[in-house]
Amino acid sequence: MNILILGSGGREHSLAWAVMQNPKCDKLIVAPGNAGIAQIAECAALDIEDGGAVVSFADENAIDFVIIGPEAPLAAGVADRLREAGILVFGPSAAAARLEASKSFTKEICDAAQAPTAGYGHFTDAAAAKAYVQAQGAPIVVKADGLAAGKGVIIAETVAEAEAAIDDMFGGAFGGAGAEVVIEEFMEGEEASFFVLCDGETVLPIGTAQDHKRVGEGDTGPNTGGMGAYSPAPVLSDEIAEKALAEIIRPTMAEMAKRGMPYQGVLYAGLMIKDGQPRLVEYNVRFGDPECQVLMLRLGAQAMDLMHAAAEGRLAEAQVNWGDDHAMTVVLAAEGYPGSYEKGSAIGGLELLPETSFEMCFHAGTADRDGRIVAVGGRVLNATARGASLQEARDRAYAMADAINWPQGFYRRDIGWRALGEG
Repeated sequence: MNILILGSGGREHSLAWAVMQNPKCDKLIVAPGNAGIAQIAECAALDIEDGGAVVSFADENAIDFVIIGPEAPLAAGVADRLREAGILVFGPSAAAARLEASKSFTKEICDAAQAPTAGYGHFTDAAAAKAYVQAQGAPIVVKADGLAAGKGVIIAETVAEAEAAIDDMFGGAFGGAGAEVVIEEFMEGEEASFFVLCDGETVLPIGTAQDHKRVGEGDTGPNTGGMGAYSPAPVLSDEIAEKALAEIIRPTMAEMAKRGMPYQGVLYAGLMIKDGQPRLVEYNVRFGDPECQVLMLRLGAQAMDLMHAAAEGRLAEAQVNWGDDHAMTVVLAAEGYPGSYEKGSAIGGLELLPETSFEMCFHAGTADRDGRIVAVGGRVLNATARGASLQEARDRAYAMADAINWPQGFYRRDIGWRALGEG
């Protein structure tokens, strides 16, 4: 099969790596890709949010199967255009992608499906939003309704902080994403990520993970896109996972189908777990980043077969073969991230890193400049490893991170601290 992956981050590098392990992959193109992806696949310049351009490119390159990595092309309807053109695609329609693209839509679906989630209000003007906050008190969560690249969520400790967040959102701090605002109750508990594949009817769980959103050690400082992750998530026991499927995910999928927008692709449920009860924090309509990296290292070649089965509506006959293993990824980010950071610093030592089924350094924000790998993003590399235990996976991941020569970068030294009993 000739396969096209859309995207340029660490998520897409790990997807490309897993697809390349599968003998059914004859040719792999990643658009636009990055310097790490270019070492294992062909990269192509393409506007991945332009459905027409993607369809033309797929036709010209005899592509059999398209895997869409990020949320923006999904929200832009790229999967719809590919389906209309008769090209097999992994990823939901624009209508179904509203589960991530609109937080108020997700709340409406949860209400209809009676899925447990945080109490909320949905607002189109600042005065009404502030009145709601004053009535509810703090802590409280203020969210931009639309896509804000993972940054449009403010956990406000005080009413004043919540009001400032409301002013920022309606003032355009998150562009069009903040034109409407959802305000939610603050949920206590431990957060975990649950990943399932869907083909419109069947739901197949494919793994759990926990990521570290805060930039600082001990989970302190501002939120980021994720500074590291590990899989499986200890808090998401089989019993709690089954409860999440029965009470949250399957009812959501049934409601989507009932509304004429059956969901096909990967669904990432962010869950808050307290006293054995999961509640939905949010849905994402694509693999998490960096959670995808640990899942792909654990799944390997079967990941492609599973995504292919989801795209063809064959999930009822598919099964996941899990090893009794653990994986961890450590994100190396540019100094200053998630605030302003410099681009263009050179990274050394990458060619000496191991590249095995147990250890891979996935590139997130890199480019090749005259034969040198340079940093061009905030999150730049993902030192990813697996082992028989989480401690073994962690030791391998940190050995890789420590071997990278990049003075302008930093990484947290405590990924997995809770699961390893260091809290």
